[in-house]
Amino acid sequence: MGKRQSRPWIVSDELWSLIEPLLPVPPPKQVEGRPRVPDRQELGFGSGMTCWRRLAAWNEAGVWDQLHQLLLNKLRSKNQLDWSRAVIDSSHVRAARRGPKAAPARSTAHGRAANTTSSPTGRASRLRCR
Repeated sequence: MGKRQSRPWIVSDELWSLIEPLLPVPPPKQVEGRPRVPDRQELGFGSGMTCWRRLAAWNEAGVWDQLHQLLLNKLRSKNQLDWSRAVIDSSHVRAARRGPKAAPARSTAHGRAANTTSSPTGRASRLRCR
């Protein structure tokens, strides 16, 4: 029988050993009820609300930034960073210098346009029902 293939969304044991120490310690339960769903699950992934709360807690604890830095350091130490495929997203990286200042937009019409949403007479858009 062949080796069991892991599903692509399942975190490997090696990656989990890096992630688990970064996760915040869960607060004590306030009420009795179901036991806490483990942070690492193979099936089901918990309810949507459970997933949302975990994601919020992990975001607040800075887990993703810490994990990103940890993985970069690990890859860098093994000389496995391939910068030839790197992409910089301008929404996350500020430009080094500003470009030329844009001129203000000019109007294409002479003077003000008529207001088309209301009428000074108050009767222009009313229909008479018969």
